[in-house]
Amino acid sequence: MSFRRERFIPRGGPDGGDGGKGGNIILMTKEGLSTLLDLRYQQLYRATNGSHGQGKNKSGKGAEDLIIPVPVGTLVKDAETGEILKDLATADERFLVVKGGRGGRGNARFTTSTRQAPRFAEPGEKGEQRRLQLELKLLADVGLVGHPNVGKSTFLRRVSAARPKVADYPFTTLIPYLGVVSYGAFRAFVMADIPGLIAGAHQGTGLGSRFLRHIERTLLLVHLLDISADPLGDPWHHYEEINGELGKFHPSLLEKPQVAVLNKIDLPAIRERVPQIKDSFRQRGVDLLAISAITGEGVDEVVRAIGKRWEKFKETDHG
Repeated sequence: MSFRRERFIPRGGPDGGDGGKGGNIILMTKEGLSTLLDLRYQQLYRATNGSHGQGKNKSGKGAEDLIIPVPVGTLVKDAETGEILKDLATADERFLVVKGGRGGRGNARFTTSTRQAPRFAEPGEKGEQRRLQLELKLLADVGLVGHPNVGKSTFLRRVSAARPKVADYPFTTLIPYLGVVSYGAFRAFVMADIPGLIAGAHQGTGLGSRFLRHIERTLLLVHLLDISADPLGDPWHHYEEINGELGKFHPSLLEKPQVAVLNKIDLPAIRERVPQIKDSFRQRGVDLLAISAITGEGVDEVVRAIGKRWEKFKETDHG
């Protein structure tokens, strides 16, 4: 609230300016970021207030927006309701999550023919407050799934420059790894090695629900199988068990096309059973490929098959 005060003008009129708008809070995806770790340590973000209005009809300056950088692939949810607000899947994408308050109007705005000296001004509005939950989902074209120790990491190392840890014990891979796989001139896809799944994975058993969400973005699944622990066992049981976990986590995962691959055929006990196992899968409507990720046998054929199927379903998905 302000009134004009000038020499020789004893009864100047109201000249209070408007207050500035409060800052918005915006999430913006930034290439080069790969985790949400920074947001874990700083969980409260507050945009600044706008400046006060002044005399001589001077409006206050609006506050700058607070921009929070997040990795590409961040899923924004309302922490109270769980509602998905935005899927930030592209670089340099912005999402307004909290609006700043509107600045109040100065007393100069309230003059009328019958009220020429208003002695009041409008207070500014409070900005919004919101609790958000952020999840990061990997952006991969193809996802590797299977039980622990079936050779997913070895396969990814064989076909890409990624270097996930390889060892002879379960749950060697504790975080998802991404690798770019080339399968022809100027043709490539991104493959994700998802930590091994076991029975109950959809409920969090093992490393299950923590990483199953990363598979939701993939267009194609490569289902790796291994019966080296029981060469006379039935790989179809393993195949159905993993698919069961995928379906329980989210039914849409079962709608994704799959490439089934039997690994470790360099072991004699498995190699001699390959024709029988392939025939068994074929009778159930599944074409099974066979490889040895450690020696490279059959790997090129599988990579080409994955590339062709990925291209086919990519065109369908975008068509």
